Amino acid sequence: MKIQSIEFIGSFTQIKQLPKRRLPEVAFAGRSNVGKSTLINVLANRKNIAKTSSTPGKTRTLNYYLINDNFYFVDLPGYGFAKVSQRERQQWQKLIERYFSSNKYLRGIIQIIDSRHSFTKLDLEMVGWLAHSQLPVLVVATKTDKLPGSKRKLILDKIENEARQLGVAETIPFSAVTKQGKLEILKSIFHLIEE
Repeated sequence: MKIQSIEFIGSFTQIKQLPKRRLPEVAFAGRSNVGKSTLINVLANRKNIAKTSSTPGKTRTLNYYLINDNFYFVDLPGYGFAKVSQRERQQWQKLIERYFSSNKYLRGIIQIIDSRHSFTKLDLEMVGWLAHSQLPVLVVATKTDKLPGSKRKLILDKIENEARQLGVAETIPFSAVTKQGKLEILKSIFHLIEE
């Protein structure tokens, strides 16, 4: 359960452009600026294979990373408060809907939320929509190192309970700073791929 190699394959704006070599995929979904790229970098033990930015909405394409030459991580466009036109936002939405609906290689989705804000309205919509896809969903609550120590357990318990009510079986707290949750997330991902 270790990422031994990671290779950036490309950024795609249309389903017909996706890599010809089809392999199992695990997709990373979440609001803009929630830490999707950072999570991928930490899981892969690389500083910036996935580009991070303080500007929300930087990921506007389906970004494919080949893992251990045997499956893909797919970084999806972030949703939420990105400063883009309504037209561009609709294009992203169509791209993601097509990606989910036509993808028999997708093994599961890592739904990332900011632990400081719990589930936003957009997160709830996304998880609800994913529940209909009947794909396994793992919720990763990022930035736990920024939670106040006295309230951390209370906040994380609340997130876990909310996730359970949405039909999500597993929630993992994660910190890019302390690496809390890294091994558990990798274990879940490899379990999805092996199934």
